[in-house]
Amino acid sequence: MTSKKIIINSNSYETRIALVEDSRLSELYIEECEKIGIVSNVYKGVVSRILPGMNSAFINIGLSKTGFLFGGDVLDVSAIQLFDESNLDHTDAKPKNSTPIEKILSEGQHIIVQVAKEALGSKGPRLTQVVTVPGRYLVLLPNFRHVGISRRIEAGPERDRLRQIVCSLERENLGVIVRTAAVGADEEQLKDDLAQLIQTWKGVQHGMSHVEAPGILYQDLKLSQKLIRDIYSEDVTEILCDDLDSFLGLKEFLNQNIPYAAMKLKHYIGTKPIFDEFGLELDLARALSGRVALPSGGYLILEQTEALTSVDVNTGKFVGRQNARSTILQTNLEATVLLVEQLRVRNIGGIIIVDFIDMEDPVDREIIYNKLLEELKKDRARTNVLRISELGLVQMTRKRTSESLERRFMEPCPRCDGSGSVKTSKFEALELIREIVRISLLHSKMDIQVKARKDIIHSIQNELSDVFKILVLDKKIQVHFEPGFLSNEDLRQPVFDVN
Repeated sequence: MTSKKIIINSNSYETRIALVEDSRLSELYIEECEKIGIVSNVYKGVVSRILPGMNSAFINIGLSKTGFLFGGDVLDVSAIQLFDESNLDHTDAKPKNSTPIEKILSEGQHIIVQVAKEALGSKGPRLTQVVTVPGRYLVLLPNFRHVGISRRIEAGPERDRLRQIVCSLERENLGVIVRTAAVGADEEQLKDDLAQLIQTWKGVQHGMSHVEAPGILYQDLKLSQKLIRDIYSEDVTEILCDDLDSFLGLKEFLNQNIPYAAMKLKHYIGTKPIFDEFGLELDLARALSGRVALPSGGYLILEQTEALTSVDVNTGKFVGRQNARSTILQTNLEATVLLVEQLRVRNIGGIIIVDFIDMEDPVDREIIYNKLLEELKKDRARTNVLRISELGLVQMTRKRTSESLERRFMEPCPRCDGSGSVKTSKFEALELIREIVRISLLHSKMDIQVKARKDIIHSIQNELSDVFKILVLDKKIQVHFEPGFLSNEDLRQPVFDVN
């Protein structure tokens, strides 16, 4: 069984949460305190513009960017079919609307919408009227009445048991999806979860009558609470948090909602920064690199573009010990494991093209394809994979709900005019602040000399001055900055040097 840990690094500026599986970073979530995620939030929106030619509409939900509502995600109340429990059996059982959007919505109309995807680049958040309210074991579907079961719960006695329990509960004509986490849950746990979800939905309905549009009706949990609710399982051995306030808040939440997880929560008080203790800073650096090494000596090249992400598999200096076929097969097998790991860590979504090393034997292609499907079972994001072509190409899609790691922390390079990318000054300044704290802790130094680029120093002294004060100055660490001779154009040189 895979051993898992959840590592939480939290401060006044940001929260970083890592899911570690068998000592390797598998998933990474980062949220700045001033940029709280809005996926799953429910709003009372105002239809600002309808585009019949695109079967879509723009919805004002009170944010800086107008939300986008596609016609297939519009709720046509007059055409809703209230499914019976026996009709549907999986989590995709939410019918799409086929009525033209201009026949359902009108400009100025007030509607309930939920954020399905964060704003990406210049695009506003993707919205839906098919609202879902997630809990620990169940997901409430207020506009339908069927019972769906997660596809990850295999057919058998447990699936039948869960269906029987949920169908017997009083649901007030509301639909329910049973989540994978419900495996092993008893009737009382499911009943309590459902009661809490129904109460939440009643609050949304009340807000629709009393909240001015545009306005928020329901806000999902904090990042750490939401993620532990969604990713916690019995094979998680530890949940470590390095910030005392975050630890206490999370402990209270877990005691109320997942008491057996609360017993695994610990306050990390080690001398090393928590991400250093588990080697996660190195994993993060690798996830921002375009080239990732394989154990045998081969490597992957990952390149993200507007249209798709391409992944190229290379043998590198690996020449094998038997023959070309075994060398290629071993490299492709290693690449399959690392590919899925990097998709999860980097949060890469959309269309993905993987160029495996050519395999002449159809048997080898089938081995790699089955291995890819097996690895993707670890991925919570929905994927769709086509079989490997004779050229060794795999076409796949992965559901995207937020920006990838690269798009968040990399920017067009001023030297190459956008054909490559580098870390932002703000991100490098945060790395420098963490390095100052690290040096102070590891070497008991309270007086530190720093030589860094002018733009990094400027970022620390201005937009990051508050976090610098809390994390560095309030700890009585004296920092003396010296501007380096490097400019933004000299990006091949080290960005800072801490002594």
